[in-house]
Amino acid sequence: MRIRWIAVAATCLALAGVVPLRGQGTGPCNRECLTGIAEQYLAALAARDPKKASFAPTVKFTDNGQELPVGDGFWNSASARGTYVFHVADQVLNSVVTLTTMREGVEKPVPVLMAVRLRMDNARRITEVEQIVARGENMAAAVKTLETMGTPRAAFLRATPPADRVSRAELVRVANMYFSGMQLNDGKGKYPFADDCDRLENGGKTTNAPGRGNAPRPDPKTATSYSGMWTCREQFESGLLHFVSRIRDRRYLAVDEERGVVAAFAFFDHDAGASRHFQTPDGRQVTAGPAEPWTWEIAEVFKVEKGLLHEIEAVLTRAPYGMGSGWSNRKDAMTDRIQFEK
Repeated sequence: MRIRWIAVAATCLALAGVVPLRGQGTGPCNRECLTGIAEQYLAALAARDPKKASFAPTVKFTDNGQELPVGDGFWNSASARGTYVFHVADQVLNSVVTLTTMREGVEKPVPVLMAVRLRMDNARRITEVEQIVARGENMAAAVKTLETMGTPRAAFLRATPPADRVSRAELVRVANMYFSGMQLNDGKGKYPFADDCDRLENGGKTTNAPGRGNAPRPDPKTATSYSGMWTCREQFESGLLHFVSRIRDRRYLAVDEERGVVAAFAFFDHDAGASRHFQTPDGRQVTAGPAEPWTWEIAEVFKVEKGLLHEIEAVLTRAPYGMGSGWSNRKDAMTDRIQFEK
């Protein structure tokens, strides 16, 4: 009877276009298994052939916040993989978040950046796919930077010493202080930045960056807009990020306890209203930020060790103001509470 049921199930999966991964077995995945599934997904995407990956019949897929059938969206235009890839494997949730470079366009391929989240069932089939594709005229330089770098920064791949490891919830709590600190951004918060904290956004340095054309380093105490030349702490303590009016739909989607790495997807709103007019910590009145409402859809990865943020890396793309992810109900999509499955 059991053999007959397995045969029927296999037939149904085949009719649904689901191709099991050979030799992968069943049950929760370890790091190698999770990254292997992510690699297979990326290969299938580059080939524009969903049959080269293993999807559950009920798989849900979103592309830049829009729910689509698997095989639509970026599946139509992807043309090749890039050489930079950064996996964050969560063996508790059976999930993996990957930041990577890709090429788009069959006739004239152009470089793009992508963040993708996959979740698997115990049959090691993909049940959820959420991807953010960042495009634009500056993407060629961003991709070149990451591909020249070759691999993720060493701290992301380094195991945290066993004595310093903390719970998944504690890692998320520290990472969330970044979002909360930026959203409030009065320059007076408790900011958990290590001295070596550095941040890349779409491949570019947005902290500790060299000045363009030997431009002098602005003084955080007198500047009227924040600078990518400043440290993580200086940017927050300046209070000049106040125009980020809300950081919402904060979903913590992959936590690697061994390495102290947290991956989150969220939205950064710029309301272009009252948030543009604010007072710096030393009392100066400043007007700064976008003059029209819009939102960043963002995937952000944090390295947390000894309660401090050491490395930050993000993939982000501009989205309509107030847009949701397609994974949260409207109430949760518009709140700044932590969403985390322990």
